Amino acid sequence: QVQLVESGGGLVQAGGSLRLSCAASVRTFSNYGMGWFRQAPGKEREFVALLSQYGRTTDYADSVKGRLTVSRDNAKNTVYLQMNSLKPEDTAVYYCAATTAVLLTRRSYDYDYWGQGTQVTVSP
Repeated sequence: QVQLVESGGGLVQAGGSLRLSCAASVRTFSNYGMGWFRQAPGKEREFVALLSQYGRTTDYADSVKGRLTVSRDNAKNTVYLQMNSLKPEDTAVYYCAATTAVLLTRRSYDYDYWGQGTQVTVSP
């Protein structure tokens, strides 16, 4: 069983930055590809970014490309989402997710384990 715990959310003004963390309780964190998703009020959960097991492969939603950066520290069992130049439309609950699949995708149903989410609110 994999447990994921996100942290780092909060309230920030437009143009500001936040760094989200997702800590995994798992024996071999490098076995898991990681994804970040978000869900705004009244909207479906959407893909934000993904990172392969050793960080060689990344993918980003067009809406966040150039502003958000995903990274991981396998020694600390943690994946990060650095969020810069935040916009009000980035306001959402952010979730990290893990998968043992070799081929990583943007589809939420391909991820087996999910955190509880952390709220990010960007004011105008």
